[in-house]
Amino acid sequence: MQDVPRDSLRRALDEVFARPEFNWRAARHPLAYLRDLWVRLLDWLDRFESTNPLLFKVFLAVLVLALVALLAHVGYVIWKILRPTAVTGAVAAPVGMRLADARAYADRAEELARAGRYAEALGHRFIAALLELERARALTFHPSKTPAEYVQEARLDAAGRDSLADLVARLYRHLFGAVPCDESAYREFGAAARLVVERVVPH
Repeated sequence: MQDVPRDSLRRALDEVFARPEFNWRAARHPLAYLRDLWVRLLDWLDRFESTNPLLFKVFLAVLVLALVALLAHVGYVIWKILRPTAVTGAVAAPVGMRLADARAYADRAEELARAGRYAEALGHRFIAALLELERARALTFHPSKTPAEYVQEARLDAAGRDSLADLVARLYRHLFGAVPCDESAYREFGAAARLVVERVVPH
């Protein structure tokens, strides 16, 4: 029997065991990388605390303050969204103002604007525009509806629908996003509201 050279046997074995079916390594879990990062972070925090306890306490205090500030901001935004005066249908109206009187809301908007309360004035000016659209039979006003609902409902041409959507976006930006509103922004809003009323699709 002829001896097989040892190096050729080793080469054959290496080729066989190099095939994919002989790759016996366990598959890595998809979240293993995140778990490793978490373990490394905990190790780093342990080393940080042991090497510099005072600085570690300052670091924790800063993190706690940042968390409190974040929660306060989230609470403020939620309060702005949910408070009654921020909702279109729940804007407080002066005594004697009829809900269906668009001119009364427009006049109230002007009063608020003269007092420098431009963001509140936008809400009243928007209701005045909605009531004018209702009078033109382009939509049905109801206090429970959100401003965005009127964009889908209003019987306007394409340009009018886009303009109404822009008005709603401005209203949200100033009332809910707390973006400052000045007299110029208020006047532009009023002019755009007048143009929307002219875009009603006739029956």
